[in-house]
Amino acid sequence: MSATLLANLSRTTDPQTMLRRFLALDAVVTTTNGLVYVAASGPVGRLLGVGSGLLFGLGLFLVVFGAGVGYLASRREPATLPVKAVIEANLAWAVAGLVALALWFSPTTAGTFWIPMQAATVAGFAALQYLALRARG
Repeated sequence: MSATLLANLSRTTDPQTMLRRFLALDAVVTTTNGLVYVAASGPVGRLLGVGSGLLFGLGLFLVVFGAGVGYLASRREPATLPVKAVIEANLAWAVAGLVALALWFSPTTAGTFWIPMQAATVAGFAALQYLALRARG
C-alpha cells in the first residue's frame, strides 16, 4: 500500500493522526459489534448459526477490547508496544475466526458470509494500523 493511498484513507499525511484514526475506527467497529453480540446474542446466534453463549462471551470480550483500543486512540501519541499488541490481537482474531469456521462451526449461509467478512475487516484494521505505525517511525 502506498503512502498516498494510506494518506487518502486516513485523510491526513501525518502518520500520528493516521494511526489514531485507524485505532479509533477499529474501536468503534469492535465495540459496536460486541454490543450487538451481547444485546442480541440469541437472535444473532441463530442468524449466524453460532451458539448464543459463545456469541455473548465474545461480545463481552469485544466491548472490553474495543474500549481499550479506543483509549489507546485517545492518546496524543499512542505507545508503540500497545499498538503492536492491538495489531497482533487483530491478526489472531482474524485467523481464529477462519480456523473456527473451517474446523468447528457449522454456520448458516449468513454465518458463512459474516465470519470471513469479519476476519477480513479485522485483518484490514491490523494492516492499516501496522502501516501507520511504520510510517510514524
